[in-house]
Amino acid sequence: MNGSAIEIDPSPALDKPQIITVASRSLTYTPYDVRWIPCSARFVVLGQHARGTGALQVLELEKGKIVMVHEVEKKHAFKCGTFAASSLQTRHLACGDFDGTLSLYDLERTELPVFSVKAHEQIINCIDGAGGVGVKTGPPEVATGGRDGVVKVWDVRQKDAPVASIAPPEGHASRDVWTVAFGNSYTDTDRMLCAGYENGDVKLFDLRTMSQHWETNVRNGVCSVEFDRKDVPMNKLVVATLESTVHAFEMRTKHPTAGFAAVVKKNTDNTTIWTVRHLPQNRDVFLTSCGNGKLHLYKYHYPSQRQRKNAKDDQPEGVPGQLDRLNHAVVAEQPVSSFDWSPDKMGLFACSAFDQQVRVGCVTRLESV
Repeated sequence: MNGSAIEIDPSPALDKPQIITVASRSLTYTPYDVRWIPCSARFVVLGQHARGTGALQVLELEKGKIVMVHEVEKKHAFKCGTFAASSLQTRHLACGDFDGTLSLYDLERTELPVFSVKAHEQIINCIDGAGGVGVKTGPPEVATGGRDGVVKVWDVRQKDAPVASIAPPEGHASRDVWTVAFGNSYTDTDRMLCAGYENGDVKLFDLRTMSQHWETNVRNGVCSVEFDRKDVPMNKLVVATLESTVHAFEMRTKHPTAGFAAVVKKNTDNTTIWTVRHLPQNRDVFLTSCGNGKLHLYKYHYPSQRQRKNAKDDQPEGVPGQLDRLNHAVVAEQPVSSFDWSPDKMGLFACSAFDQQVRVGCVTRLESV
């Protein structure tokens, strides 16, 4: 057996959702992000060529194979992208690159961007959008986080200046912003933005009042944050970190001093969790992609009572639920750096890994979880 360890899962395999890889394709560049095009069988892969230039490919699944529809090479490598600030009619892709530039591309005409602005002094690590596909309330906005430690919010209808810029106080050391996520966007004026930092800080900003709503530290670099839904009052927030730790925060009730309650799940493999993505058709199910090539599927179970009185000060506080790992699968030999669910077909997903491959797969039996 060469001394290798074998994982044995005691639960009946056939009763659980199965994570299956359907097709894979080798790439000539390092992929950093993958995004499904809304209402389409196609998806986009963003990355970096060996010579440092940017790779943007549009791919689709055809007769069981991943085929290339379109590709373009740009001067600077791409780090991240999102369709979430664009309408279903335009489906513009917002991209952040290694030069700190934020650009919007029409995938039918990629020669020049529709919108471009020098957003950060250094690489844009992360991006998210709101006000577009799936979130029809509020203005179309893009949030970016950079190595310069600054979080910025951009209205894609005006590129002169950001509508919000959140930087560390003068004299304080800047920390890499590794992840950003919009939430609480259920009216035209309400919207929250969560940011995760390399030192374990998680900060929540209220964009309506332009103030910091809450912060905590989870003791490890924060690689990915995501609300279970963007277009509802805050319900749950999942935070994924280095060293295989997932924090699921109950966001309905905030205690004046303790903040939001959370349930914490730590896997034994002790690897980085690169992304967390909630299933579009069921907000209580989410999947994480990891540094050891694994995908982990979880379900959140609500407690019988989501709020209680704090024993010390009689103030209301949240009650965390439970996290159940439904299944896991090894899909790559190197870190799975990005993952995205198809917004239209339940269980269909695309993911990319540092073995320079992109994969399309499916998760079965999700209707029954």
